[in-house]
Amino acid sequence: MQAFLALESRYPAVRALLAALFFLAIVFAFGFMLLPVVGIFVHSPPGKLLHQVTNPVVVKALVISLKTSLISQVAILILGTPTAYFLASRHFPGRSFVITLVELPIVLPPAVAGLGLIVAFGRFGLLGSTLEWLPGWIPLHPNFNQTAVIFAVVLVAGPFYIRQGIAAFETVEPNMIAASRTLGAGPMRTFFKVTLPLARAGLSAGLALSLARGLGEFGATIMFAGSLPGKTETLPLAVYTVFESGGNLDIPLTISALLVVLSLAILLTLKVGVLWSRWRPRPGVAVMATEGVVAR
Repeated sequence: MQAFLALESRYPAVRALLAALFFLAIVFAFGFMLLPVVGIFVHSPPGKLLHQVTNPVVVKALVISLKTSLISQVAILILGTPTAYFLASRHFPGRSFVITLVELPIVLPPAVAGLGLIVAFGRFGLLGSTLEWLPGWIPLHPNFNQTAVIFAVVLVAGPFYIRQGIAAFETVEPNMIAASRTLGAGPMRTFFKVTLPLARAGLSAGLALSLARGLGEFGATIMFAGSLPGKTETLPLAVYTVFESGGNLDIPLTISALLVVLSLAILLTLKVGVLWSRWRPRPGVAVMATEGVVAR
């Protein structure tokens, strides 16, 4: 390495060549990542894409995706927040292994996740017979319906929120929590009035990531819920189904463009939220106590 650096400093031509290669690597990386996205919008005129948005296939898939994603995010928020706080605030033997298990679906092949859902919650799975005994008004029967879609989304997207939530709760200063307890607040009041607001930015980022992952979920959903038009066919499944049917590319391109716009909106919202949290003044315990957050 020292000889290489000496060669580079001695010969300007070598330096220029390295700079050119460095620049070409950057251009190639940007081109490789952006061209597929640009190609979606260039292949069909914008007017044609907008016209296909009202296609029944697109509308049904969009409604199913938005509905299942919304319910999934609520479930992830309710289940993932206490899980993340527990893993962030408690230290016990095997904690790292438990966190690894929670993060496992992130790297698990989607088809494997879908098969795991089948053998766990399917009709003949580990808990399948138990779920069959639930009354009909409890929508927890994942039998090729939207409940199965929600199960798949929660499994593959939930770890993104929990992982980010652990990092967010770990950044909360212990002195803030200790001061809240000293001023007379109980554990639950401290959590909701002190800990949760301080970790809000990180939790919001995790929720945005899980939403983006859930909207793009394909493998686990098609394995566990199937691809039934108007019932379980989400936007990614509709792209695959219409493309495989041998029709034209107008509908798949329209759905793909819609997913790109939704994903971009999520990322931009996340970026704006991060910038806002940086510029927003961080309240101290004294301010919280003055505002009545901490009760004596």
